[in-house]
Amino acid sequence: MSTNAVRGIDTSVAPVDMKFEIVVIPVSDVDRAKEFYAKLGWRLDADYDNGKDFRIIQFTPPGSGCSIIFGKNVTPAAPGSVQGLYLIVSDIQASRKELLDRGVQISEVFHNEGVYAGTDEPFLFGRVRVSGPDPEHRSYRSFASFHDPDGNGWLLQEITTRLAGRIDPAATTFASANDLASAMRRASAAHGEHEKRIGAADPNWPDWYAEYMVREQAGEELPK
Repeated sequence: MSTNAVRGIDTSVAPVDMKFEIVVIPVSDVDRAKEFYAKLGWRLDADYDNGKDFRIIQFTPPGSGCSIIFGKNVTPAAPGSVQGLYLIVSDIQASRKELLDRGVQISEVFHNEGVYAGTDEPFLFGRVRVSGPDPEHRSYRSFASFHDPDGNGWLLQEITTRLAGRIDPAATTFASANDLASAMRRASAAHGEHEKRIGAADPNWPDWYAEYMVREQAGEELPK
């Protein structure tokens, strides 16, 4: 995917911050949808009802800076018409298991082999599905999908290393304790291989871990 600058855009002008905040989800039964999204373990931020013809509910997924809203007279879109909503996770298997444990019906983990056309699950990435996670466990390549009671389509996508240029290389952040723990486990495994190569224990492992985690998130070459 190209990251080249768009021609004709004046890059000397600093862009104004625009934080993506809300996605509107069309539902047919507000209380049923509320029960479903609460079952996912998402934070309930608001449930406002004017007692007449308007109700709005807001949920936020753990670690997300963006929320969803739904309710009564919130959108004219047909219930179930929103598809291809991405939820980024650092461990696809653990995330799928958590949803299963919460009673959510979710697909098996799948990947694709560079084929993005077909009839399976329209609008969801990797429509020609190959069973199991990506064999090389590459970022952006492993998925699982589920739907809310109205059929709005959600997709889990595993990302452990962002493509170059996708994040600020001067900042390393983790959205949750789970994401941080997963990054530390990957660093630990890599550090174990590092110690095998040098044939000794590495007393500077905290520095090595830190460098690994920063480089991984920034999409840079990992330490050896």
